[in-house]
Amino acid sequence: MSSSTSQGDASVVGGGQATLLLFAVILLWGVNWPVMKLGLESIPPFWFAAARMALGAATLFAVLAWRRELRIPLRGDLPVIVSVGLLQMVLFLACVNTGLQVVEAGRSALLVYTTPLWVTPLAMWLFGERMGPLKTLGWLLGVGGLAVLFNPLGFAWRDSDVLLGNGLLLLAAAAWAAALLHVRGHRWRLTPLQLAPWQMLLALPLLLAVALATEPLEAVRPSWELAAVLFYNGPIATAFCFWAAVTVTRSLPAITTSLGFLGVPMVGVAVSALWLGEPITVTLTLGLLLILAGLAVVNLSRRQG
Repeated sequence: MSSSTSQGDASVVGGGQATLLLFAVILLWGVNWPVMKLGLESIPPFWFAAARMALGAATLFAVLAWRRELRIPLRGDLPVIVSVGLLQMVLFLACVNTGLQVVEAGRSALLVYTTPLWVTPLAMWLFGERMGPLKTLGWLLGVGGLAVLFNPLGFAWRDSDVLLGNGLLLLAAAAWAAALLHVRGHRWRLTPLQLAPWQMLLALPLLLAVALATEPLEAVRPSWELAAVLFYNGPIATAFCFWAAVTVTRSLPAITTSLGFLGVPMVGVAVSALWLGEPITVTLTLGLLLILAGLAVVNLSRRQG
């Protein structure tokens, strides 16, 4: 996932190719939720995040060098490198990986993709944006879905680990929202694709420092399964999907991509149920439907605005 896919400079492709790329991103990002859940059985959260950033950055640096688009960041882009690097690459991944240890992969995907619900009130507070009736309806639907997910009959409020895990996933969504707002107002010198590996490079030493301080390296259990998980998360889910999301966002109408990416948590829930055997409960189903309906209405309200 990237907060900077809204202003890509990747080559524009035809509608058919862009649609295929959109489906590929939805599928790959959706499947990555159970993949990450499995990976965390063999590697602690911060080591996992650091490995993902290292592999993703290396892949994007290589791709940009091959395309002769690799550039040293300009001073004007440093604020967005710092904000995205810290909020989305460090805080987001740290919260997601830690929360995934105790929360089902499908539910985790759904909670993290509530990001637009947090963008709306933040934009009102910071930029004085108005809600409008349609956006208000969407926001209320989304919050209603969250209320369903956290209702006392379907959520273990007395389990401190479950509370912490769910809270961290919502914090990840809020961190992503804050990064999105900065990206929205940033005046780009280089492209988001050119800045992405530098953002990852900024995040890497911070994640490594926390990993070294809190997670013994012996806790990493090398295996072919872990190697496959890391390859999927680095070159594929991070580097390729970032490029594909930038390309799709530039090649298709904004409303198409906004609504299309709502398919990611749906794929995450479905694949987690089929692969990991996670139950699809009435609470999860109703929460999923309300949240996705709310996010769809919020996105449609932007088109009318």
